[in-house]
Amino acid sequence: MTTTASTIEIPGYRAGTWKIDTAHSEVGFSIRHIMISKVKGKFERFDATFVTAENPLESSVTASAEVASITTNEPNRDAHLRTGDFFEATTYPTIDFVSTGIRVEDGDFKIDGDLTIRGITKPVTFDFDFGGFGGDPYGNYKGGATAKTVINREDFGLTYNAALETGGVLLGEKVTITLELQASLQQ
Repeated sequence: MTTTASTIEIPGYRAGTWKIDTAHSEVGFSIRHIMISKVKGKFERFDATFVTAENPLESSVTASAEVASITTNEPNRDAHLRTGDFFEATTYPTIDFVSTGIRVEDGDFKIDGDLTIRGITKPVTFDFDFGGFGGDPYGNYKGGATAKTVINREDFGLTYNAALETGGVLLGEKVTITLELQASLQQ
């Protein structure tokens, strides 16, 4: 069941333009490693703008992450991720997202959009969970949320892998992207 705009009530919601607060946000990911555990990483430099409309379902978001800022807390792996085996950071310096729609399904917000990695654009849907809205001690009005999606990295040309002697492969195909977001309403 999809909820119509007339039934959406979000306490504290305000229309306007919001800028990501990078000091209080994170663009993270995780991937299965050697078939037994997950490796987590994040992008340290990113930007996002949210334009909230009077009708929340007419809102939009644009975001990008700088590929060269990837970190998994292992410098050799991070350097490898920047090469042509993976993200090819010099040719494709950013990962970009542009929303194409917002909807509510079974009471949960979904943000549909186009994700571009390595010059390949595919549609994705983020599950979007509002944390709420409120003022900080400095007079800023802020909103918080968590957004999550799972992609197949091979759909974006990230096909590098290695067979393991014990069977299986070094890396899984599925990547979970988790965004911890805090944004400030621009005055």
